[in-house]
Amino acid sequence: MEKKLYHCVAYYPELWDESFIDSDIRYMKQAGINCVRMGEFAWHRMEPRPDEIDISFFVRVADRLHENGIDVIMCTPTPTPPVWLTDGHPERLAVNYEGKRYIHGARQHVCTNNPEMRMRAAIITEAVAKAFAGHPGVIAWQLDNEMKAQTDECMCPECGKRWHEWLRDKYGTVEALNEAWGTEIWSEYYDTFEQVVQPLHTTYPHNSSLQTQYRLFSRQMINEFAFMQAEIIRRYSSAPITHDVHTNFALDAEALFKGLDFTSMNGYTDDNGYCKWLFDFDLYRGMRGDNRFFVTETSPNYSGNLDCMVRHHRPGFVEIEALGAYASGAFGFSYWHFRQHRAGCEQPHGALLTAWNKPSTGFYQVQKVEKLRAAVEPCFTATEFQKPQIAMTYSSEARAYFMTERLLEGEDYSVRMLWLHGIMERRGLRRDILPQTASLEGYKLLFTPFLPHVSDEYADRALEFVRRGGVWLIGPLTGIRTEHHTVSTDCCMGRLEKEAGITAEFFYPMSASGNRLKAFGLEAPACLHGAACTAHEGTEVLGVMTSDITDGFAFLTCRKSGKGHIAVLSALPQIGNAEGEKMLEEIFAYFAHLAGVDDTFTADPGVSVIMRRGEGRYKKVITAINGTDRDGTYLLEFDGTDVITGQSVSAGRRLLGPFGYEVIAVKTD
Repeated sequence: MEKKLYHCVAYYPELWDESFIDSDIRYMKQAGINCVRMGEFAWHRMEPRPDEIDISFFVRVADRLHENGIDVIMCTPTPTPPVWLTDGHPERLAVNYEGKRYIHGARQHVCTNNPEMRMRAAIITEAVAKAFAGHPGVIAWQLDNEMKAQTDECMCPECGKRWHEWLRDKYGTVEALNEAWGTEIWSEYYDTFEQVVQPLHTTYPHNSSLQTQYRLFSRQMINEFAFMQAEIIRRYSSAPITHDVHTNFALDAEALFKGLDFTSMNGYTDDNGYCKWLFDFDLYRGMRGDNRFFVTETSPNYSGNLDCMVRHHRPGFVEIEALGAYASGAFGFSYWHFRQHRAGCEQPHGALLTAWNKPSTGFYQVQKVEKLRAAVEPCFTATEFQKPQIAMTYSSEARAYFMTERLLEGEDYSVRMLWLHGIMERRGLRRDILPQTASLEGYKLLFTPFLPHVSDEYADRALEFVRRGGVWLIGPLTGIRTEHHTVSTDCCMGRLEKEAGITAEFFYPMSASGNRLKAFGLEAPACLHGAACTAHEGTEVLGVMTSDITDGFAFLTCRKSGKGHIAVLSALPQIGNAEGEKMLEEIFAYFAHLAGVDDTFTADPGVSVIMRRGEGRYKKVITAINGTDRDGTYLLEFDGTDVITGQSVSAGRRLLGPFGYEVIAVKTD
């Protein structure tokens, strides 16, 4: 892929007469589109009957796009199997946790573990890969579309067979499984692997180990299906391969992207949701450790489907979505989609063109983005996102744990992580969000919240980070479960207690319990489950509880270790409470200072500052974005030049209007 900023749209030429293509290309060029994604839902058009495969239409479309300077990300069409694949073959359909089979329609209704589905998916993937082998216009590949957008794991008999094989590979003997899972509880003991049930709906929840392990199994099988397609494509094409994901999907995204070539994300929010965009940028930029990603979907004006209507974005919001993405490390920004569907589930969804082939409000928003993209491209392609000094751990495994055990009190794991991320952002603390396997090189502060199972491998790397001088802030809800999703019988938080010099005496739900927390001269109510701790000699207590149950016990501690420090936040200040958020800001600020973090920024709440580094005139570049519908300011520490307007700007407080922004090449000498 070229070193440029891609401005992309999802394109479905198969839904319209071929005579539209020339006018489509004219509209794309007027909007500044230099790349399209296509083919992801077109299995029937490519193969209307078994083995009657014809990809030539899409090759002709790619040829015409290439002739007009528009690149193609070619997709495999496997999310929407044609009816001939399942007609008369219900065993190929996915089964939900209530034991009900899906029927043909919508998408992803066929189980990707089914042998026939795998074979047919391999055949159509190879046909597409062959058809586009060496095509100069195809710059990348996308596998399928939004795998596991539904969070139900398939419970079909074929999944059951693979489940038993997976368990045998993992545990070796059924006796080891029984011991790890504690199956004597409720007489759940198994005599053979073949007896281990799938977690279908029952009158009461299944064993925690069973539920979580099945989720992990399902995620591994999905990745296996993706890697099968990638292997086929690589026989015919050297173009990089990706998949489009979202934080809501039931995937192991970290493992998925380690087997692909670049990270892609889909992001949809209303125009109050810029904070979610910042979270996603930080998360997917760090997923592969290469500091880059591609935004594969967002709405150019509004989103919607038959069950969901969302208001139109206010002026300027799409621009800050795109600018924030590019500044944060995205090399592509894409809309869903080019022309409004005239039929189907998503016919209310916004697009660049209306179904009657006229520019929509989104078309004019995209034109504004293109003007902005063209202005910043020379600067952003000459610089790279400046790595922060704070890392925050994110875990697909942890999300699976919390889907099984609702310790987050009804909220999704990513929602709770977003809240913590937002507190850091408001304090002006720049951060990366990293998977558990990521390198910690170059960071000063590591924050590990909501990680029930802390593997020895992760703990070893974090402790080495501390010995070299880093600060590791652990918790809350970290280390409280084993790898099998059981409770440790040695102590509440496993080896972390010894390393941190504490003992967790009690662990219980603190929301609405009257338990209050005191630290740094502040007081706030506690929430979620938390641990009341005592500190060993050499461990400093920074925060204590005040309640009838655990009055005087510690919830915030810090211990010197090697050249660094291990801190534990064993209970959480109240989420959504002004006192709680203020306390958490101070906690983060304290440990950032202790770690020597010095790349902070100063801005009003809702105003973000993104830093990039390069050489020459772009040695240091500041992108400031107001993600709110009110005026906001930030502090520019040095004079500089506005990259977009070319005007000189002076250091000091800078005012940004609603959804306003500026990109400043800073004079640092």
